[in-house]
Amino acid sequence: MSRQTSHQTPELDPVIHPINRLKICAMLFSAGATDGRQMKYSTLAELTELPADTLSKQLKHLEDRGYISRTREYGSTRAKDTVWVTLTTAGTHAYIRHVEALKAMTKGL
Repeated sequence: MSRQTSHQTPELDPVIHPINRLKICAMLFSAGATDGRQMKYSTLAELTELPADTLSKQLKHLEDRGYISRTREYGSTRAKDTVWVTLTTAGTHAYIRHVEALKAMTKGL
C-alpha cells in the first residue's frame, strides 16, 4: 500500500546532480566564486581533483545551461593563458535550490 503525503518531493536539478558537476558548483560556491568573483581553472581542478578533460566537459554542460561563465586571459602563449570560472546568478540560485532539496529529502531520516 502506498503512503500518500500532502507535501511535494523537492526536485533535484538534473544539470547539477551528477557528482562531478555538484563538486564543481560546491567548490565555486564555498570559495565565493559567484556573481563575478572568479576562481582560476587550475585551482578548481585541484580542489575537485578532476582531470582537465573531465573538468572541461563538465564546465561545458554547466556553461550551456547558464550556470557558470568562463573567461580567458591571454598570455604570451596558449600555455600561459589563464581561465577564470564563476557561478552565475542563475547557477548560484540553482545550486542553493539543489542543496535545499537534498536537505529536505533527508530530513527526518
